[in-house]
Amino acid sequence: GLLTEMGKIGKSLSELEPEKTNLQKQTNKLVMTLAIVGLALSIIVVLIYGFFRHDWLNGVLAGIALAMAILPEEFPVVLTIFLALGAWRISRRQVLARRMHAVEILGSATVLCVDKTGTLTLNQMTVGELRANDITLQITAGEQNDLPDALHELVEFSILASQRDPFDPMEKAFHRFGNEYLAATEHLHNDWVIEHSYPLSQELLAMSQVWRSNLSKNYVIAAKGAPEAIADLCHFDKEQLDALTVSINEMAEQGLRVLGVACANIPQGEQLPEGQHDFDFNFLGLVGLIDPVRPSVPAAIAECETAGIRVVMITGDYPATARTIARQIGLASPDNFMTGEELMCTDDAVLAERVKTINVFARVVPEQKLRLVQALQATGEVVAMTGDGVNDAPALKAADIGVAMGGRGTDVAREAAGLVLLEDDFSSIVAAVRLGRRIYDNLRKAMAYIFSIHVPIAGLSLIPVALGWPLLLLPIHIVLMELIIDPACSTVFEAEPEEKNVMQRPPRDPKESIFDRRTLIISLVQGGIVLLVCLGIFVLADRQWILGEKTARTMAFVTLIIANLMLILTNVSWTRSLLATLRSPNSAMCWVVGGAATLMICLLIIPAVANLFQFAHMNLAQTGICLGAGIGSVIWFEIVKLYWSRRKTLV
Repeated sequence: GLLTEMGKIGKSLSELEPEKTNLQKQTNKLVMTLAIVGLALSIIVVLIYGFFRHDWLNGVLAGIALAMAILPEEFPVVLTIFLALGAWRISRRQVLARRMHAVEILGSATVLCVDKTGTLTLNQMTVGELRANDITLQITAGEQNDLPDALHELVEFSILASQRDPFDPMEKAFHRFGNEYLAATEHLHNDWVIEHSYPLSQELLAMSQVWRSNLSKNYVIAAKGAPEAIADLCHFDKEQLDALTVSINEMAEQGLRVLGVACANIPQGEQLPEGQHDFDFNFLGLVGLIDPVRPSVPAAIAECETAGIRVVMITGDYPATARTIARQIGLASPDNFMTGEELMCTDDAVLAERVKTINVFARVVPEQKLRLVQALQATGEVVAMTGDGVNDAPALKAADIGVAMGGRGTDVAREAAGLVLLEDDFSSIVAAVRLGRRIYDNLRKAMAYIFSIHVPIAGLSLIPVALGWPLLLLPIHIVLMELIIDPACSTVFEAEPEEKNVMQRPPRDPKESIFDRRTLIISLVQGGIVLLVCLGIFVLADRQWILGEKTARTMAFVTLIIANLMLILTNVSWTRSLLATLRSPNSAMCWVVGGAATLMICLLIIPAVANLFQFAHMNLAQTGICLGAGIGSVIWFEIVKLYWSRRKTLV
């Protein structure tokens, strides 16, 4: 039940309930607010039109048009489409998104907590050095090394302390080495049977295997683990510990993963003790394992540093090994580290302060990852945590972004995580962060576009009613606009490539509104200018040039369509110019802009379609006026973007 180790993990997982993301909360609030405002205004318009003009039919049409203009049906649709397509794009980088919120929050990650073995390194271990009986042997890859007899027993018991058919790369390395060097000796025991296993625990970083042989009256016990844990089992005195520490440090400084090996015997008739400490172990020596750093990791670490993202390495290895690997990958402050033992003795308040500056955690067991996640979150960090074991599941679920290893990860870890690496490579996480930033940038630009284009649509629906003019936009006109708006905001903006500086700026604040003051002001100004220009065209055509209601409506609507296309083209990037945008590889933009232009031409030249929309025929001069007014209503933003870029260059 809940008192078992698996039960405790299950209870911990059940107590960690994921909350709605900030973007989901913002979108829900915005949609609810605009829906209430839109419905209220629509009802008011219907009542005003009906009571004061005594035309309930047109009043209802005006109310429907205003409701369609204001109600933000695109927002939840765009949010869903962007995150779904974002998950698809991330999957092409060998990262599977299991939860949508992980895609959204990737761009705001401030700390990446990663395992060393298999994520920063290749997890392809080989035996690199053996030390026993004052003999040191360095193993050179690709060369045949002579294995002294004094080291045979060390290799023999490193294999006996492993599983018969191992999954762990470290144990596989022992078996490969033994098969190569001990094949013709009596030190391989394929006929022995495992009688009992003592697993590694948080209290003792060592494991033992009890073997039974038909040719012996004794059980043979083989132990391997952290050198200090093996020394504890062997009851080392201070002098022995000091000598052992010197050897460990020499091996660890080479980046080797260092393990101690010991052996013991008890008669087969005796009952096996409850713990490993009850055996009388003899220390056999040290084994150093080589696990090369992934070639792509140093560049990925440097990219994270440029992007303002801290990388924290968590490992069960000896501190000196962790420091050496940290230096090799270019991690900041590699000599400032903390061990799992220190972590256990540090209270939450002190830990929250220390994690602000420590990037290397050594001799950490999986159960301590949850504390690290919570300590980092307490300082305001947005944490991505990697893990693969069952014990990692609570930390993966508690992290803002849980990242499970797809290659070597357990089902429990994958279920608890928001992302799964199909290739256990750190550079895949960095690529996912880059895509997460791109997705959020494009989502913000799409939301800003939706907001700006709804300003003139709502204004053209409401202002004529308020001023007693004829209806300018009917429901069918707004439906036509939605045929352009919906694919534009859901495909054109989503397909836009990332900005050049996407990984050269700090992570965004996760509490930051998608409609910050700058975005809101720009959207309102863009939409307001388009509204004024369209109203101006309508008034000039109807009152000044006396072209009639239908022609005035047609000119205002065509101006609105052209301005809408310009809003799409200028808003897909707030850093690149319009010409640069047109040269960017965005096939969706070609289809949407081309389709909208074709639709507009059909409206103007096909009489049956024009009559359906209550449009009139326009001559070349009138078309040119609409074209110039539509472009002019938006082109000013290109000047603003040019000013921004020059200002940044000067700074």
